[in-house]
Amino acid sequence: MSLPWIKKYEPKKISDIKGQDNAIAKLKSFVSDYGKGKKACLLYGETGNGKTISVHALANELNFEIIEVNASDFRNKDKIDSVIGSAIKQMSLFAKSKIILIDEIDGLSGNKDRGGIQEITKLLTDCTFPVIMTANNPWEQKFNSLRSKCEMIEFVPLDNKDVFSVLKKICDNEKISYSEEVLKTFSRRVGSDLRAGINDLQTLTNDKKLTKDVLDELNDRNKTEKITSALMKIFKTTDASVALSALDNVNEDMDKCILWIDENLPKEYTMPEDLSRAYEKLSKADIFNSRIRRRQYWRLLVYVNALLSAGIATSKNEKYKQFVEYEPTKRILKLWQANMKYQKRKGIAEKIAFLTHSSKKDALKDSLPFIKVMIESDKKLGGLISKELDLNDEEIEWMKK
Repeated sequence: MSLPWIKKYEPKKISDIKGQDNAIAKLKSFVSDYGKGKKACLLYGETGNGKTISVHALANELNFEIIEVNASDFRNKDKIDSVIGSAIKQMSLFAKSKIILIDEIDGLSGNKDRGGIQEITKLLTDCTFPVIMTANNPWEQKFNSLRSKCEMIEFVPLDNKDVFSVLKKICDNEKISYSEEVLKTFSRRVGSDLRAGINDLQTLTNDKKLTKDVLDELNDRNKTEKITSALMKIFKTTDASVALSALDNVNEDMDKCILWIDENLPKEYTMPEDLSRAYEKLSKADIFNSRIRRRQYWRLLVYVNALLSAGIATSKNEKYKQFVEYEPTKRILKLWQANMKYQKRKGIAEKIAFLTHSSKKDALKDSLPFIKVMIESDKKLGGLISKELDLNDEEIEWMKK
C-alpha cells in the first residue's frame, strides 16, 4: 500500500508552506513570544490551504512536542476538560516545550455541545503553553467569547501559481508525464484546496500520466468537493489510504452519502464477488450510522467514514476501467411518492373515523378496505359514499385503484 501523497509531501519546515508568508510570520511570532500577548491564536481560512500542517511544521522546526485533538471528538464540557485541560496543565513528557493544537473547532455546534465552547474559553485563561485552534469560519455568533481570547490569523486562499508549483514538484518526483497546460488547468480546477488537489492527483495518475482525458473525469471544485468526485475516488482505486479521505470535504450529510453509494455501486462493481463484499461494508456503515442517530455517539462516525470509503474501495480485486456516470439516488423520490400515496389513505381514514365515531387506526384496518370494495363494485353506491365522506377527485381515484 503506497503512502498517501499528502503525508509523503507534507512540509517539514515553515519555509515549505506556500502562499501564506504573512500568516506564517504571525504564527511564528505568537509561539516565539508566547506570554507577552494573548494565550491562544485562531487560524482561519478555507479548507486545504495549510492551517493544520503549518502548526506541525512550526513545531517540528522548533523541536516542540505537539498535542493535537479534534474538537468534534470532544463535544461536551467534561470531555474537553479531561482531555484538553490535562494537556494545557501538564508538562511535556519529553522535557521540552509543547503546542496544543485544537483542530476544526467548527465541529462544535454551540448549545448542542453542552458548554464545549465555553469550557475551551475558560481553559485558555490558565494555560501555560501556546494553544492554537483552526476553523474555516470563526465569525459565527457562537465563537464571540472565544475570538476575544485569541489572536486571529487569516490563511488566505492559495494562488493558482502556488498550487501549480507544489503539484509540479510532486509530478516530477513521482515521474508522472504531463504537459504544463494540462497541469495548469488541473491547478485552476483545484482552486485553493491544495490538500484535495494532491489527493486528486494521486487518484488520477495511477498509470503515471496526467492527460486532458483524465481531467475530464474530475468535476470542477468550488470550496467543497462534489459527491460525484468523491465517488470517483472510492470506486476508481483499490488503495485504502487514497480512498479514506474521499468524503472529508463533501458537502453532504452521511445519510445522503450512503444513498449515493447505494445507487451507484451496482453500476460500477460488475463482479458479483466484489459487489457482495462492497454491500457488506455499506450495510455495516448503515448500522453504525443508525447507532449514531439513536445514541448520539458521534465517535462512531470514524467507522462509518472508513467503511464507506476505504472499505468499499478495497472490496474489489482490481479497478474497473469503464466510465460510469454517477447519478443521485432515486430512493428519496420513491419514498416521497409512497408517502404521498399514504397521505391520501390517511386522509380518507380520518374522514371515515370522524363519521363513524371510531379511531383512525380502526378506520384504516376495518372500515377503509370494506368501503373501498363497495366504491369499486357499485358505481351508484360509490357515488353516495364519496359524497357522504366528502372525498375529492384524487381521493375517489385512489379508492378505485
